[in-house]
Parts: sequence; C-alpha cells; structure tokens
Amino acid sequence: MKKIILLTAIIAFSTATNSQGRKFIREKIQEWGSCKNVAMTLRGGDIALNGRNGWAGVGLPTAMTDRLSLFNQRDELIDDVVLTENGSWLILWGNNGVSSYGIPISLDNKIKEWNNENEVIFSITFNDNDDWIMISKSKFTASSNKILDWLKEGSEKYGMLWAAHLTNTGLVAIYEKGYRFFGDVPSDLRQKLNETKLDVFRLQFLNDGSYFIADMKGNYDYKM
Repeated sequence: MKKIILLTAIIAFSTATNSQGRKFIREKIQEWGSCKNVAMTLRGGDIALNGRNGWAGVGLPTAMTDRLSLFNQRDELIDDVVLTENGSWLILWGNNGVSSYGIPISLDNKIKEWNNENEVIFSITFNDNDDWIMISKSKFTASSNKILDWLKEGSEKYGMLWAAHLTNTGLVAIYEKGYRFFGDVPSDLRQKLNETKLDVFRLQFLNDGSYFIADMKGNYDYKM
C-alpha cells in the first residue's frame, strides 16, 4: 500500500455538480468494464477514456470532440486528457502529440521544448490559474518553483512521480510508493487511496467529493 502525506489548507469554493455528465460516463465505464482515465468538471463537460483510443464524453467543447473523433478514426493512441472549468482542454495523443485550447503559454513552450528533446510525456495537468505540472518517464517540471519544490520533496520520500492532478483549489501527486495532497482534496479520496489495492497510476478529483482512480491496466474505482 502506498503511503500518504497530507498538507492542509482552507480554501472556500462552491458550485453545482454536473450530474448529467457523471451519469453518462458512469454508464459507459460500467459498459466497458475498464477505464484508463477521466476528466470531470463541476459546470462543464465530462469525458472517459478506455483502451487505446476509446472515449465517451458529454458537454465537451466542439473542437475537443472533433479531435477525439479524428484520433479514434485514425487509430491514434489517446493517452491523457485535461478539461478545466473555464473550458480549456488538452489531449495527449500518439507519440507526444498534443492538441489543446487555452493552455498556459509557459506550458505550451515547455511541451515544445520536451518534444525537441524527444522526452516522452506521461502526464499533463493544469488549471485555470495557470498552474501546471508535466511528467515524463525520467523527470518532471511545473509552472512555479513552489510547486516543483513540493513535488521534489515527495519524490525524495516516495520515489518516482507517476502522475498528478490539479484543480483550481487542490493538488494530488501520485508517486511510485505514496501520495501527497495539498489544498482542497476530498476526504473520501484520501481514505480511498489509503485503502485501495490498486497500484494507482491515474487520478482525477473535484472538490464536490467526486474522484476517479485507475491503474495502468484500466482497473478502476470511483465516486462520481
């Protein structure tokens, strides 16, 4: 079982949940029997990924839907997705391919830099405050030294950083042997990560208590 470090912060934030989108992706995940990753919002769309390039979504920006459909038709790998409350989005596809709208300029520049270095990107997360984290097999980087130093502290204790998820008010980092939390993270998610038998590789959450976790094989658990 991975170990947990918890950092607390008091952050007020409230909004209505997107119940229609949650119901839709729950039904699709149950139909598939596996799920690689999801992206959820409180007010906008929701999407779930399965297998190489299977996906299901509701309320997504049209340009994002068009790109996902194109990658599916071409049999391209759809590896990771991000969708923010303000409608910014990103799709990590193929061999380090990135399609996006509204992402922070500094993140866009770092993606181009890593592509030029042939660095294989594992995971990208960002929020509407221009905070971001990008992770590869061998290294990670972030939008600020504060976030980067926090991630490095966890890596020194728990080993390789596998993935991370940022909301506008919270952060969870997933390491080889543990987790770290900062800000507004649901208590049910903290408890689930302490109890789960999954070797968690992907994670999404919202401050309304919704969460999704999955391992590398698409085995999953969720509350949404």
